[in-house]
Amino acid sequence: MVLRDVELDERGPRRAALMRKVSMETKGCGSSTEQPERIFTVNGVVRPEIEISPGEHQFWRIVNASPDLYADIEIDGGSFDVVALDGMPFAFHEPNIRSRRLSHVLLPPAGRMEAIVTGPAAGKPATLHSRCFDTGSDGDPNGAMVLADLVPKHSSRPPRTIVEDTGAPVYQPVPLAVKRSVERAHPQFTAVFTEDKNGFYINGKAFMMDSPPMLTVQTGSYQHWRVVNRTNEVHPFHIHQVHFLAYARNGKQLTRQDWLDTVNVPTMGSVDLMMDFTDPIIRGTSLFHCHLLNHEDKGMMAKIVFR
Repeated sequence: MVLRDVELDERGPRRAALMRKVSMETKGCGSSTEQPERIFTVNGVVRPEIEISPGEHQFWRIVNASPDLYADIEIDGGSFDVVALDGMPFAFHEPNIRSRRLSHVLLPPAGRMEAIVTGPAAGKPATLHSRCFDTGSDGDPNGAMVLADLVPKHSSRPPRTIVEDTGAPVYQPVPLAVKRSVERAHPQFTAVFTEDKNGFYINGKAFMMDSPPMLTVQTGSYQHWRVVNRTNEVHPFHIHQVHFLAYARNGKQLTRQDWLDTVNVPTMGSVDLMMDFTDPIIRGTSLFHCHLLNHEDKGMMAKIVFR
């Protein structure tokens, strides 16, 4: 499922009809005082039906391809047996963790999830929906809405043939001693997000196409990075080519630590990351940025060189 946007008119019958269709409230959500500007579509359709029989297990892959909407996804009375986030299976670094059962999953712009979903009980209507997400007092409204309706299968299409992968699983555990060493080290790099009425910045610099690289990284090791948000809105930090372990927020260890390539940096807060630069395929000039399209377009992006 690919989540994208439909823009809402400032006013008028089409705006009202679309908001009714996805059951979105007209009032603001969270700290934002603005009115909703967009709603989600699923594979280009506003509130489609997803066929799943009671008790049936389906494997879902969901990507949030919105330029600036957060999808905090949930199923009425259900849960997700999540096996991967941002294309990284939990078991790759933690072989004993095959999945995590989560009642809802927050996918920022660019966030991805792979999960096993169980069909709701017979006679119990259920929806796949996005919860309200508070983006901060300077952020955009991100209200709750219905994404799709879950309905029993009624089509006569034959079931798809599933081809089992018989290859041996691949794991790359990170030794606990290595992880602790990275955590205890001072950050090798700190990225500070700021903004004003003229633009958005990383370490005081607005990105231009001819900007020189902000830093060069020698591949083959792990690094401690800290991303600091000095604004009153949430920013999703994203980096190309690599994943990182998000292990602390606002200086406190996270109970659940995930390997990601996109992570939310809280308002007036920070995240600490264990950057994985060990993959030998990492090469050349790449990018890291805020994944809110308007923010990166107006400067919140920087180049990085991998050597």
